[in-house]
Amino acid sequence: MKFNKIIAFIVFMVLVYSFGVKSEKKINSIKRKIKVLIIDGQNNHGVWPKSTIMMKQYLENTDLFTVDIERTKYLWKGEEEKYFLPLANTGTSEFFKKSKSDPDFCPKFSKYDVVVSNFGWGVADWPKKTQKYFEKFVRNGGGFVTVHAANNSFPKWLDYNKMIGLGGWGERSEKDGPYVYYNNEGKLIRDNSVGKGGTHGEKHEFPITIRDTKHPITKGMPTVWLTNADECYAKLRGPAERMTILATGKDQSSKAPTDRHEPIFIVTDYGKGKVFNTILGHDAVSFESVGFIVSFTRGVEWVATGEVTQPIPKDFPSKDKSSSRKFYLKK
Repeated sequence: MKFNKIIAFIVFMVLVYSFGVKSEKKINSIKRKIKVLIIDGQNNHGVWPKSTIMMKQYLENTDLFTVDIERTKYLWKGEEEKYFLPLANTGTSEFFKKSKSDPDFCPKFSKYDVVVSNFGWGVADWPKKTQKYFEKFVRNGGGFVTVHAANNSFPKWLDYNKMIGLGGWGERSEKDGPYVYYNNEGKLIRDNSVGKGGTHGEKHEFPITIRDTKHPITKGMPTVWLTNADECYAKLRGPAERMTILATGKDQSSKAPTDRHEPIFIVTDYGKGKVFNTILGHDAVSFESVGFIVSFTRGVEWVATGEVTQPIPKDFPSKDKSSSRKFYLKK
């Protein structure tokens, strides 16, 4: 009898210990935040580097992420940084003609779960070794998010274009892949016709149509909702491999370049890695859109984990009304 009690006690203690270990692991997994690196350094949109700070704060406000920033440095033929940085912020041609890339730029991508690119179109490419290192990072399971003008970058870097699926400008053309869009009848079109990649009408509010309502990023969003004033990119083209268009935008401006629904949210697989390409984010007003904020933070979580735990907030835009949150820098 005494022996049975001893056995029962031992079994009980093993169960308690096992439950405690599992609980501790579960608590640790919840506490562990997603590590994000935002990269910038050139952009033909004057909102940077403010937009980098905005995205950092949006991510940290969710309490799901820790965020670092790394910026490329540029050599300016003897002039001081205080002179050339304002030129870089406005995409001035003088900056792009006189600057050259930082040969030492090579972040430790492997320290992070996700890399966010706010590195817009410009003259400078990343060093080849950095490109290869980044390809390895994503291929091995790292997450990547590209924002607005970042999909204009690196037109000659084949694997970057495979990651983002579709891009614009930078002399992209039919040689780089098809136009991809939805027509007015709701059919997905892959168009191999001759033409340049990348154009847009004037900045304005325009409707977003969710094409994949079951994807974790877009699940729960209204089927149609309004952006803040933003640019609706059109005629994007690229490799379009292992790619899904989650949402499209319909340009309503007076000089709309197309009468079709253009990709706005794009996801791709690159090796084991996930990529989210968002077209939204032209200027500060665009970055203050609740539609941008929510889709961006959900996209970053998804490329890191394959899931989204963030709910759609009550102030999310509707079919008839856009929604904005004024940005204030935390002290």
